[in-house]
Amino acid sequence: MGENLVIVESPAKAKTIGKFLGNDYIVKSSFGHIRDLAKKNLGIDIENGFKPKYVVSPDKKKIVTELKSLAKEASIVWLASDEDREGEAIAWHLFDTLKLDPAKTRRIVFHEITKDAILNAIKNPRDIDINLVNAQQARRVLDRLVGFELSPVLWRKIKPKLSAGRVQSAALKLIVDKERDILKFKSKPYYKVDGYFIPEGTKTKVKSSLDKKFNTKEEAQNFLEKCQNSIFNIAGIDTKEATKYPAPPFTTSSLQQEAARKCGFSVSQTMSIAQKLYEEGRITYMRTDSTNLSKLALGTTKEYITNTFGPEYSKTRQYQTHSKGAQEAHEAIRPTFVNVEEIEGNGAEKRLYDLIRKRTIASQMAEAKVEKTKITIGGSSFSEKFHAQAEQIIFDGFLKVYIESNDDDNNEDDETTLLPILSDKQKMIGSEISATEKYTLHPARYTEASLVKKMEELGIGRPSTYAPTISTIIKREYVTKASKMGEPRDVSILKLSFDNGIANPSIEEKTKRETVGSEKGKLCPEDIGMAVSDYLSDHFDYIVDYNFTANVEESFDKIAAGKLVWNSSISDFYTPFHKKIEGALEDTNHVDTSRVLGVDPKTGKQVLARIGKFGPLVQLGLPDDKEKQFASLPKGVLIETITLDDALELFKLPRNLGQFEDKDVIVNNGRFGPYVRHNNKFVSIGKDNDPFTIDLPTAIQLILDYREKEIKKHIKEFPEEGIEILNGRYGPYIKQAKKNYKIPKGKVAEDLTLDECLEIISQPKESVTKRKKKSKK
Repeated sequence: MGENLVIVESPAKAKTIGKFLGNDYIVKSSFGHIRDLAKKNLGIDIENGFKPKYVVSPDKKKIVTELKSLAKEASIVWLASDEDREGEAIAWHLFDTLKLDPAKTRRIVFHEITKDAILNAIKNPRDIDINLVNAQQARRVLDRLVGFELSPVLWRKIKPKLSAGRVQSAALKLIVDKERDILKFKSKPYYKVDGYFIPEGTKTKVKSSLDKKFNTKEEAQNFLEKCQNSIFNIAGIDTKEATKYPAPPFTTSSLQQEAARKCGFSVSQTMSIAQKLYEEGRITYMRTDSTNLSKLALGTTKEYITNTFGPEYSKTRQYQTHSKGAQEAHEAIRPTFVNVEEIEGNGAEKRLYDLIRKRTIASQMAEAKVEKTKITIGGSSFSEKFHAQAEQIIFDGFLKVYIESNDDDNNEDDETTLLPILSDKQKMIGSEISATEKYTLHPARYTEASLVKKMEELGIGRPSTYAPTISTIIKREYVTKASKMGEPRDVSILKLSFDNGIANPSIEEKTKRETVGSEKGKLCPEDIGMAVSDYLSDHFDYIVDYNFTANVEESFDKIAAGKLVWNSSISDFYTPFHKKIEGALEDTNHVDTSRVLGVDPKTGKQVLARIGKFGPLVQLGLPDDKEKQFASLPKGVLIETITLDDALELFKLPRNLGQFEDKDVIVNNGRFGPYVRHNNKFVSIGKDNDPFTIDLPTAIQLILDYREKEIKKHIKEFPEEGIEILNGRYGPYIKQAKKNYKIPKGKVAEDLTLDECLEIISQPKESVTKRKKKSKK
């Protein structure tokens, strides 16, 4: 007796906290939740107030046994899981499962892992907040009820092995609705006119844009003809001073968005890196919707700014949180020590830390003062005006440290140019005026970051749910993260040139090939995702209704505040929901996902597109036709958009290219893209080859390259134990069955013996597979 046992969620957090506490403390990790709802028979006793049935996870039984033993010997058990609802639930589950004595159990919380924060938490313990626990239980129970009861309906109506979730379904609907808007969109051409002028008495060329866009080439041509005989001058100069204000410190949502823009990180990648930074004591807790900073943080940041940049750069601010349903009482995400400019770690960790630090510092800096100048250029033979604008920084303020990015990367009108000193009525000498054909762009698909922003605006989910929600709908293949190539088009450019201010008598016309509408890293719905969303919208509209989802989140907030009884709230939802489920199961009609495309002119058979057992496909022939032909839809092609000609082209596959080593070489389109099959081996043909035109020599080279790669991949093998030593993306590793094991430093893969491999495998902490699962918490 006498030792203190501190229990946290993750090994990294335990290691960091252990540095701050003396020998009287043992710090152990629970590796996240130690128990969850039973998977069998729903795991919820509906008849008795929706009482959850919890079971210890099989992989946590050893941990629970160890923690029970240590808890019996400890004088005090400190439950130090995170401060949010999830963390509170983990603490409660530990208390209940380990059968802890209330008299010697303390709950402590902190939002940063520093020595002062830990010691202060130990001085100020509290009881487990059962209201927070109940809010988390309500979320878990409701999500289990929705998933457990709704998924079988989808199996029967659409396709086996589908699943639905409350927050995921609302997020999926956002993506599907956006896609429908895009499908309805009709792109229209227009002409944008840009003018280049030289102010009289200077050599500076000023770029400007006309305030009118023309619908046709004839209109644009007519305008340029007017410019041929025009005298240009400045019709107005507007100069004014403007103030720019810094963005607030990061919340979970704004960090995910800005890390995507500035660093190219996915939402889940951002959260994974932030989790590591938090556990190492580099930043404050990363799941928060608060923009507040503590008095200590405000003071240290002010001191740093004053000492580094000067007192004129410092301005202390406390921001208000405006997100719908903001709940958590944490601080914003900030560095624990603002004066630490650089940290140890990999490149991604350094970049995210730098982003968080600079944003925090900038939020406490003075506003920037800029002078904005807008000039208007007119012509003697037309009423339209050209506009040019410039911006000059008078005082950089927070811009010295940080500039916030935005989602609009296609704003072609947001151009500024450096202007010389100009005066009203000053003559402008023409240099070049061009009219370029453009096309209106369809609404932009969501990126992960812009979807998080939209979810936050609508109150769908909370900081802890954004990343797992997006990961889930991608994992279920309802949505893919893809890049769209865009459509190649010939665009017309009309150009009027000037020689010493005198316009050429003819207007030059040329054509340029451009790709219109390309997108990168956007969330695109798959056919199965659209089918699921459509069915839910038609039959369970409130499940995907944005207001309903937001209202559910508000009810969780009320439960957390002790203003609502959690199982009563669940009951209000479940009774009408269950009746709907029963009605849906009684209806034996299957959802028809097929779309008739037309008739094959060669065979006279009907061609249709539909969802099959292994995904979307096109079918030649009716269901009762004995000689039907099938072809998988390529990635990115939807049932709603494929044409008859596209479908007929797909039926040209598979193609037999000939023989290699007395075996047929077949090219075909599969679930994961086009491939070559030879001797029961499947080789991707890559992005540079077309399955309809690839020839036999190219296919053979792909097969040979694949073999060489496979030879390099296999280092060693012990078939009697089913062990392989392979070369992977991150270096050599050991594989047995479906598990991968990291080779310890100092060991050479080629020299490993069977006994050494078995010894490495026997150490579960070295399992790559397990480490990935545990890294979440």
